[in-house]
Amino acid sequence: MINFTIPGTGSSGHLCGGVLLSAVVGPYAAFLTMICVLLIQCLLFADGGLLALGANIWNMAFYGCFIGGMIWQLALKQGISKKKIITVSLFASIITLQLGAFSVSAETFASGITELPFTAFLFVMQPIHLAIGAVEGFITAAVLVFLYEARPSLLRQSEPAPIACGRLSFGKIIAVLTAAAAVTAGILSQFASAFPDGLEWSVERLTGNTELEGTKSGIYIFVEEIQRFTAVLPDYNFIGAESAAGTSVSGLAGAAVVLISIILIGRCFKKVAHCISRISKSVKNIHILDYLAARNTPLNGLHPLVKLLAVLFYLATLLSFDRYNLSGILSMSVYLIILYDLADLSL
Repeated sequence: MINFTIPGTGSSGHLCGGVLLSAVVGPYAAFLTMICVLLIQCLLFADGGLLALGANIWNMAFYGCFIGGMIWQLALKQGISKKKIITVSLFASIITLQLGAFSVSAETFASGITELPFTAFLFVMQPIHLAIGAVEGFITAAVLVFLYEARPSLLRQSEPAPIACGRLSFGKIIAVLTAAAAVTAGILSQFASAFPDGLEWSVERLTGNTELEGTKSGIYIFVEEIQRFTAVLPDYNFIGAESAAGTSVSGLAGAAVVLISIILIGRCFKKVAHCISRISKSVKNIHILDYLAARNTPLNGLHPLVKLLAVLFYLATLLSFDRYNLSGILSMSVYLIILYDLADLSL
């Protein structure tokens, strides 16, 4: 929502942030964060179509987080410095935005629902996103240089070098970044560029309008109704009453929702990791029991994980079917296997 003007073009751009996030938290966590941001923009602010969400994730999140992250790690593998940070940030941002712009052109052409000529569309998309990528590169470099000076250990590198802890504690850095995000969302959003973004500008150059008109029916109307229902702050403003306060509230609300989403996702991953740890412990205990039993039966020969899955499948089946049907047959067979193993019978 914080668009910056591209001088001399009548266009604007906005920070995607994939390269920046990937440099700090790694490509996978950055990718999940970007998905959260794009999903919130789509549902909460009706910014970007719901049917185009997958394409937006690919064009902005995938390229920025994985391609940008790969460039970052490869370039800084032999060491890190301010000059390298600036150079790599600029290069990675330009490359990822060029890939995204090319993908938008290719996806538009492949969709078959517009009459935009591929070559002409590509030739207006690439140059404007070159300029947008350069601006994003400098913004990314500014943030990463600040982190490098304040606490270098926050920057992810392939080969970590023994560097100083930095001038600021982790808590102070989080406080500074949180304050910066609040100021950006609540105050700087008031000064965002009103010019069309790179995509809208490119479409306008070819058609005279920033948006393409099309027939809306079926699934298009359905997803539009979903967005109309979920978007409590459409176009980053209050419903039916545009105001400066609405823009500020939208920025702060968006930042808060993203932060809460990331915290919840982090907790979910912790719970999943805890469950996996408990399963691994159970598998290890079954291994120990099998070893202590010292019996050579088919059931003892099965991998412990197979036994756990068999038990889960049995319980699920038992709860899913009526009595005396399939569950009864499975129960009888399982009981026979258990008796066979307990009796230590051999074929």
